[in-house]
Amino acid sequence: MTVLHSVVDSPIGLLTVVGEARGDQIALRAVWMDTPRHAHGDDELGTRNDAPFAGVVRQFGEYFAGTRTRFDLELDPEGTEFEKRVWMLLRDIPYGTTRSYGDLAADLGDPNLSRAVGTANGRNPLSIIVPCHRVIGADGSLTGYAGGLERKRFLLSLERDPAPTADQLF
Repeated sequence: MTVLHSVVDSPIGLLTVVGEARGDQIALRAVWMDTPRHAHGDDELGTRNDAPFAGVVRQFGEYFAGTRTRFDLELDPEGTEFEKRVWMLLRDIPYGTTRSYGDLAADLGDPNLSRAVGTANGRNPLSIIVPCHRVIGADGSLTGYAGGLERKRFLLSLERDPAPTADQLF
């Protein structure tokens, strides 16, 4: 197993992408923003090698240009079975829409799982690609986001209007 990383420049700051090399493919493990909540140790990054991440960089570019609504990448996040179930639900939230923690809990078959869904959402290691930013409070309020509420607001705005004006930018 060879762990590699690259850095992607984006409108919301630098994104560190980490993946495992599988032949000439890369299976993504994490997307970290430059925030304290996304702090990581250098040993988790592996070697920097931008070449295997060319497709990842391209898809991020398309997403931020408003021309990509869903990522098509091999993903290999580490988490519990429950967390992975929640992350799969997150991937099904359509571009430009939002869902509540309660909605996702109901999709799992137990409306009492809202808090557990929130915890799993907060542990999502693949920000943006697994769109945890699309999850909001039951009252429609923006709730926590590891990248900060400003970034969450930006991403939701981008998805509603792919050509944001200067005052909408992060």
